[in-house]
Amino acid sequence: MASFVTDVLASSGKLEKEDLSSKISKMSRKVEDTKEEVCDMINKRYGDFLPSLQGSEELMVQVDEVSKEMDALKSCIENEVQQNIHVAVAEYAKLKQQLEKNTIIITMLGHLKEFHSAMEEFSKALLEKNYVDAANQLEKARVSVDLLKGWKTSQLPLLSALSSELTVQRENLIYHLGDEWKRLVIWRLPSSKGCVQCWFLLCCFCHSGQVLLKNMLKPLVIYASLSVRVSEQQGEGTFLSLQCLDESHEERSTPSQVYTKLLLVLKTLHSHLLDVSIGDKKLSTILGELIWEELSQCIIHDCLLYSIPTNSSQLEKYNTVIKETEEFEKSLKEMQYLQGDSTDLLKYARDVNCHFASKKCKDVIVAARKLMTSKMHNTVKITADSKLRLPKLPAPKSDVKVKQDITKEETTMENTKQLSAWSLCLPACRISESVQQLMELALNTLCEAVGSSTQCALQLFFTVRNIFQLFHDVVPTYHKENLLKFPHLAAIQHNNCMYLAHHLLTLGHHFRAHLPQPLSEGVATFVDMVPGFRKLGAQCFLAQLNVQRAELLERLSTAHNFCNLDDEDNYIAASKAVRQDISSEDGEHLHTLCQTIIEEGPLVFIPLAEENKNKKYQEEVPLYVKKWGTFKELVIVLRANLQEIVDRWADGKGPLALEFSSSEVKNLIRALFQNTERRAVALTKIK
Repeated sequence: MASFVTDVLASSGKLEKEDLSSKISKMSRKVEDTKEEVCDMINKRYGDFLPSLQGSEELMVQVDEVSKEMDALKSCIENEVQQNIHVAVAEYAKLKQQLEKNTIIITMLGHLKEFHSAMEEFSKALLEKNYVDAANQLEKARVSVDLLKGWKTSQLPLLSALSSELTVQRENLIYHLGDEWKRLVIWRLPSSKGCVQCWFLLCCFCHSGQVLLKNMLKPLVIYASLSVRVSEQQGEGTFLSLQCLDESHEERSTPSQVYTKLLLVLKTLHSHLLDVSIGDKKLSTILGELIWEELSQCIIHDCLLYSIPTNSSQLEKYNTVIKETEEFEKSLKEMQYLQGDSTDLLKYARDVNCHFASKKCKDVIVAARKLMTSKMHNTVKITADSKLRLPKLPAPKSDVKVKQDITKEETTMENTKQLSAWSLCLPACRISESVQQLMELALNTLCEAVGSSTQCALQLFFTVRNIFQLFHDVVPTYHKENLLKFPHLAAIQHNNCMYLAHHLLTLGHHFRAHLPQPLSEGVATFVDMVPGFRKLGAQCFLAQLNVQRAELLERLSTAHNFCNLDDEDNYIAASKAVRQDISSEDGEHLHTLCQTIIEEGPLVFIPLAEENKNKKYQEEVPLYVKKWGTFKELVIVLRANLQEIVDRWADGKGPLALEFSSSEVKNLIRALFQNTERRAVALTKIK
C-alpha cells in the first residue's frame, strides 16, 4: 500500500518536492558547518598562526564534496522547475532562494580554498627558490582576497587576517629576492679616480632601477669618455664594464653615441635577465616603468639639449637626430621596456624648432646683458654717412606683382627743390662700442628669424624687442653712479639712446616683408619704442646738466653776488670763484704723471730684437706722435715759474711759442698762478 502511495505521489511531483526540501535543509546545515570550520581553520592558520596541516587538507576535501553536492542539487531543482513551472512556481522559488544563499557561501569557501592553496604553493616555491612561480602564486592569492572583498557578507576580521598575510609574504619574497640579488649580481666600483669602471655579474634578476641608473645608465649619457664592453666568462656569467677612454675628454656625446651605448646595456640585460614574464608583465616592462622617466629626462637635459643647433641653417640636419631617436624608442618597445606611443624624449626631439628658438633667445639675452654691463667709455665715431650693415635678404614672397609706370607727365609733378642727401641722417657723434655691437646682435637675430617657422620667428622677434627694453631698463640703473659722476659718460649715453632711436624707426620696416604672418602684417615694428629712448637720452643729459649747474652755483657762492667789486677782498674772492685756480700741489702731481710718460713712452718703439739698435727709433718719437713737442712743453710749464715761462715764450719766437698760441699760454698762467702784480706783468709780455 505504501509503495503504491509513493508511486502516486512521485508521479504527481509532490514527493520530489518534499525530497528536495529535505535535501536543501540538510545541505544548508552542512554548508554552515563547513563555513564555520573553514573560517575557524583560516583564522587559526593566518590569524593565530597555529599549524594544522592535516585538518586544513581534510577541510579542503570537505569543501570540494559540498560543492559537488550543491551542483547536483541545483541541477535537479532547475530540471524540476522547468517541468512543473506552471504549477509550482512559488514553492520552488523558496527552495531555489535558499539554495542560492548556500551557493554564495560555497563560492566564498571556494575563494578561501584557492587562497589557501595559492599560499601553500607559494611557500613551496619560495623554499625551492623558484621566485617567479612564488610571485605568480602570491598574485593568485591576492586575486582571491579581492574577490572575497566583493561579497558584502564577507567577515571583516577574516579578510583583515588574509590581507595581513599577503603583505607579510610579499615583504618576505622581496627580502629573499634582495638577498639572492646580492649573491648573484655583483657591482665592482673602483676606488681609484683614474679609471671609472663598473662590473656586474648578470644572473637571474633585474637590479634596482635607481642603482642601475646611478652607476651605469646616467654616466653613459653624461660622460662622453665612457665606453661599454660586454664579455663572457665561463662558469661566472656575463660581464658589462664601463671604461674611461680619456679622462680629459670634456665634449658631450652625440645622441647617436648615447643611444648606441644605452642599447648595448639594455639589450644585454634583456637577453640575460629581463626576458621573463611575471603575471601579465615582463621584467623588462617593470624595469622600464621604474627608470624610463628619469632616464629620458637625463638624455634630454644632458644630451639632446646640447645637440640643438645654434644656427637656423643647421635645423634641416637635425632630422637625422629625430630619426635616431625614433629608432631608439622602437628598439626599446621591441624589448618591451616601453609601452604605448611616443614619449617625452621623442616629443622633445621633434620640437627642435621651438627648442632652437628658446636656446637662441637665451643666448642672445645673455650676450646682450653682457654688452649692457660692459664699460661705456670705449667709443666709436658715427658720421652722417654711417649705415647699418644690413644683410641682403631674399625677395619677399608675393602673389601679386605691382608695376609702376612713370610717365613724363608724372615726372613734371616732382618738386624741383629736393631734400639734402643728409636729411634725416644721424649727426656725427661718438657712441659706445658696446651699443654698436648690441645693434649688430639685434640684426643677426632678426636674420635668424627670416625663413624660420612662425613660432620660432615670433620668439626671435620678440627677443629682439626684449633686448632693447632691457637696455632701456638696465643701463640707466647699472651705470647710474658713473652717469652722474662723469659728464662725458652722460653725453655718450645720450648719443647711445639717440643712435638706437634713430635705427629703431626703420629696423622693423626692413625685415617685415620677410617674416611669416602675423609679423608681416604690421606687428614687426619698433617704432613704439622710439619715444622712450629719446626721453631716456634727454633725461640722462639733463640730469648731468643739473649736476654741472649745481657745481657752478656752489663755486660761485663765495663771490658775494659780485657786489662791491671795488673792494679788493671782494674782487679776489669773486675772481677765485670764477677761475678756480689749479693749486701748486695739483700742478706738481700733473708734472710727475706727465714726466713718467715722457720717460717711458718712447720705450714702446722697439721694432728690432736688439735693444741697443732701437734707440734711433725712440729718438724719432716726434715723427710719429704729432703732439709730442706740445706735450713736453706743457710738462715744462707745469713746474716752471713766471720768468721761465716768459723766457721760453721769447716774444713769440721761443720753443713755447712753437707749440702754444698766446691765448693758450695766458690761460695756463692764469690757471697756475695767483692774481698778483708779477702775474700781470708776465701776461703783458705774452703777445
